Amino acid sequence: MKSNITARQLEIKGVVQGVGFRPFLFGLAQTYSLAGEVSNTADGVDAWVEGREEDIEGFIQDILHKHPLLASISDIQTQKSSLKHFSEFKIVKSKGAPSRNTLISPDVSICKDCLFELENPEDRRFEYPFINCTNCGPRFTIIEDIPYDRPKTSMKSFVMCDQCQKEYDDPMDRRFHAQPNACPDCGPEVFLTDNSGSRVEETAQDAVGLAANFLSQGKILGVKGLGGFHLACDASNELAVQSLREKKIRPHKPFALMAKSVEALHDYVHVSEQEKKLLEAYHRPIVLLEKKKRVFSNLMALAPGVAPLNTCLGVMLPYTPLHYLLLKKGPDILVMTSGNRSGEPLSIDNQDALDAFCHIADYFLLHNRDIYFRADDSIMRIQAGQERFVRRSRGYAPLPVSLNKKLPPVLGCGAGLKNTVCLTRGNDVFISQHIGDLENIKSESYYKSSIEHLKRIFDIQPKIVAHDMHPGYMSTSYADAQNGVKKVAVQHHHAHAVSCMAENNLDEKVIAVTLDGTGYGTDGRIWGGEILLATPKDFLRKAHLSYLHMPGGDKAVLEPWRMAVSVLFSCFGKEFLDLDIPFVRQIGKKKLNIVCQMIEKQLNSPLTSSAGRLFDAVASVLCLRHEISHESQAAMELEAIAAGVGDNELDGPAYDFNIRAGETEGLLEIDMLPCIEQIVKDMQSDLSESVISLKFHHTMVEAFTDAVVRIKKESGIKKAVLSGGVFNNDIVLNQMIARLENKGFEVYTHSKVPTGDGGICLGQVAAAAAMEKD
Repeated sequence: MKSNITARQLEIKGVVQGVGFRPFLFGLAQTYSLAGEVSNTADGVDAWVEGREEDIEGFIQDILHKHPLLASISDIQTQKSSLKHFSEFKIVKSKGAPSRNTLISPDVSICKDCLFELENPEDRRFEYPFINCTNCGPRFTIIEDIPYDRPKTSMKSFVMCDQCQKEYDDPMDRRFHAQPNACPDCGPEVFLTDNSGSRVEETAQDAVGLAANFLSQGKILGVKGLGGFHLACDASNELAVQSLREKKIRPHKPFALMAKSVEALHDYVHVSEQEKKLLEAYHRPIVLLEKKKRVFSNLMALAPGVAPLNTCLGVMLPYTPLHYLLLKKGPDILVMTSGNRSGEPLSIDNQDALDAFCHIADYFLLHNRDIYFRADDSIMRIQAGQERFVRRSRGYAPLPVSLNKKLPPVLGCGAGLKNTVCLTRGNDVFISQHIGDLENIKSESYYKSSIEHLKRIFDIQPKIVAHDMHPGYMSTSYADAQNGVKKVAVQHHHAHAVSCMAENNLDEKVIAVTLDGTGYGTDGRIWGGEILLATPKDFLRKAHLSYLHMPGGDKAVLEPWRMAVSVLFSCFGKEFLDLDIPFVRQIGKKKLNIVCQMIEKQLNSPLTSSAGRLFDAVASVLCLRHEISHESQAAMELEAIAAGVGDNELDGPAYDFNIRAGETEGLLEIDMLPCIEQIVKDMQSDLSESVISLKFHHTMVEAFTDAVVRIKKESGIKKAVLSGGVFNNDIVLNQMIARLENKGFEVYTHSKVPTGDGGICLGQVAAAAAMEKD
């Protein structure tokens, strides 16, 4: 009988630590009567099994097909070995290694088993805000180093009681080696303070109930979560919502909401089955959902100030036990917006949070489990039938995007706004959590620490540093300061294009439509409405929107009325000052004339081909928004008024445009001034702003489709990729896909990384690797 026994060594790579993988293998070994051992390593998990050959094969197949929910396997290497004559299967201590190649799970929402215990009065963890097991809870935000063991997490200061230790040591318990395992007797505790930091509850058990009562009374709370702080208030209380807006100095940007359940959203938003599945996924992103009409019509309605002038609400379901308890004891729907100083990263430290927004929050719901690494909530929406990221962060980072080819070790430094960074290892690209806009010292510090943290936990020392061409970006300055590495500058829109190509495994030449707000061009001008012939290695600019002046430079981004002056001056000269339209009356001829002179004399009026600035200009011409308080606000409001108009309501065809030869041979210029002239005529004829906006959207899509078709006729290329922040616009994305497919194109879009600047680091590393290869 013994002659039938063989031994096999397994090296398993992927997300296999902190997800119940070793107890899964332990149970599987019992099922197949196998002896041996399993341990965590810096590369993943190593297992040694001894038994009948057919049982070992069944064991391996079950690993691939029945692994724990949070696990993902990238590779299993097996090797026949000599017998060691194990008498049982056991789990042994983690093994170190000279290099680290494991993957790390992101933070995930509370599982059904833990939620059941949380709500069970007979359970010893009843209403314990830090309940977790190997299937749920914090991961990335509490990890200091790997292998992922308790001494290398923020739980190291909490010594487990006898009961918790017994669970932790029992391979058949779902809390076996759950590193954050704890209970009310030995684990972290939550406490409530006023905005001076003085505790206001008598016991830890009182804290959540008292906090929920304060929310119901219209108070604002600072709440410490998994990856940072939220500022919370009752979403149905307009006074509380407006108070939060005023104190946070956030006049218009939509607030994120957290709802008790999908059912609690029924009166307010449309939720498809696909959206419901995304809401309830263990990643728990914020999901953008279309508002129902008359959302604010009944007495129990959401506050109008939650998301003014927006067609969607951004909603997430609770993902920590603390969230569940707050929503159980307080309002069914809460505003849950980021807790930070304006323009700075999320606060993760109790005292920093008190210092940062004690003037905003009335009370603070705090706890004593440290957050090692901040992670903003991810934002997603369903567009053209696919899940798409607006922001990729908590619940997804630092999981890699896997490519179909190996890359050398490259650091992608990202862009200046909506920054993320990434590191490559073999086929994997590890993309950081959302870092944000790099505009101050704290953001710069967070940026640098994010890079160092990724380098440490994945043991990657990049040989190439890829960065944007823009000389003014902090990310470019960081790259310039690196020594002993090759530095590669990647043009912004080329990086957009290659990002989309990389996630779709495209290596051949494509036609790339890249539409956004700002990107430094190879001619020193500001690009943003581009069509490129692109490969991962290089690109040729084939078409762009006609250049317009940006009077005031960066001021024109914050004050769209300046771009409105630019387009009207380009169409009509100074005669536009005599047009009988609301725009001229609202801004005033004196102010408008000064900007006209800036354009005439080319004073601080750089040229731009930006699609984003053109959307801003039209929004201001229609008097929707002359100044903005957050990025893309004017364009979003222009989309919002168009979204309610059916195509059958359009008054005639889309507007005119011209496509002509550009400044260099083979370059096309897309002139939208005929469209602007006709918009003015429609305004003078009292056509509704909503219809005008939809006609403008149609015209932009038609103009770029026309240009792409011309480039196809010349090049023979039928694959088109769409990238850039403008494709967050639902109308533009859906219509561009439909129009191009109707013209015989294979159209590729983003689903693994954001289409905006949050995905650009992926394109940077893929482009730099392609340049290095040759």
